[in-house]
Amino acid sequence: MKAAFAVWNDRIAPVFDVARRLRFVMVEDGRIVDEAQVEMTAEAPEQKALLLIKLGVEELVCGSISRHMRQMIAAYGIQVIPFVSGQFAEVVQAWIIGRLETDAFSMPGCRHRGGACLHGASAFGKEGNIMVGRKGSGGGGRGRGGQGRGQGGGFAAGPGGACVCPQCGHEEPHDVGTPCMEKRCPKCGAIMTRR
Repeated sequence: MKAAFAVWNDRIAPVFDVARRLRFVMVEDGRIVDEAQVEMTAEAPEQKALLLIKLGVEELVCGSISRHMRQMIAAYGIQVIPFVSGQFAEVVQAWIIGRLETDAFSMPGCRHRGGACLHGASAFGKEGNIMVGRKGSGGGGRGRGGQGRGQGGGFAAGPGGACVCPQCGHEEPHDVGTPCMEKRCPKCGAIMTRR
C-alpha cells in the first residue's frame, strides 16, 4: 500500500490545496518498506491529482481539502482521508494500524465519521461550505473517497464553461445536467474536469 501525506514542518499540512510537500510511505505486512518526499510545484488541481496518479498513490492523508480537489482525486481511484492533523510520524503509525479516524487525529473542531468532518449534526455544514466559497449547509453525507454527494449542494458550477481533460488538454462545451467529472475524454479516456 502506498500512501501520500501532505506535510508542513513535520506535521500534516492544514490545507491540501495549497500544500507544497508530500511524503510517501510504502507499507507491506504492517511495516514501512520505503519512504520518499516530493515538492509539489504544480498550482492547478488537475496537475496535483495527476502527480498523485503518476506516483502510484493509493491513499491520500491530508488536512482540509476543497470539494473539487477531493472529488477529482477520488475520481481517479485514490482514497482520500481528510481532516487529519498531528505530527507526521504519529499519523503514519496510526494509519498503519488503522486508528487514524480517532478524535486524537481530527482537525480542531472536527469529529470523524467515515472520513467526513462533522460540525454539529451535519457533514460539511457551514464550515465545510465556507471552504469552497458557499454559505449555508448542503452537500449531503460523504464517506471516504468523496462518495455520496448531495443534489448539487456546493458542486454545481452553473450552465456555462467547458469540460477539459487534465491529461491531454482536450476541451468540449459543458453539457447542463452532466457533471464533467462523470465524462471521459474521447481522446485518451481520462476523467474530465470543469473549467
